[in-house]
Amino acid sequence: MKESDVQRQILDDLTPRGIFHYRNNSGAFVDSQKHFYRFGAVGSPDIVCVIAGQYVGIEVKRPGRKQSEYQKEFQTKLELAGGRYVLAYSLDDLMQQI
Repeated sequence: MKESDVQRQILDDLTPRGIFHYRNNSGAFVDSQKHFYRFGAVGSPDIVCVIAGQYVGIEVKRPGRKQSEYQKEFQTKLELAGGRYVLAYSLDDLMQQI
C-alpha cells in the first residue's frame, strides 16, 4: 500500500470522528526560472490534529520506511513543547496510539 493511501484512510477516518485536523503540506520546488521555494516547516508531520485540546502531529510512513533526521528533530521539539507525535504505518496503527 502506498503512503498516500494510508494518509487518505486516516484523513477519511478523522472526519466522522469529529476530530479537527488538516493535511500539512510541506516541501520545496524550483520554478522554470530557477527560483527556489520552500513551504511548510521542515520535518513537520503529514497530518496535524487536535485531540482533547492537545496538538497531535501524525507522520505517515509505508512499512519499512523511517523518519528523516528533520522529522526526528521536529518530533523532539514538538514533544518538548507538550504536543504529541505519532508515527503511523496504518490506520489501525494510529488508532492504537491515540
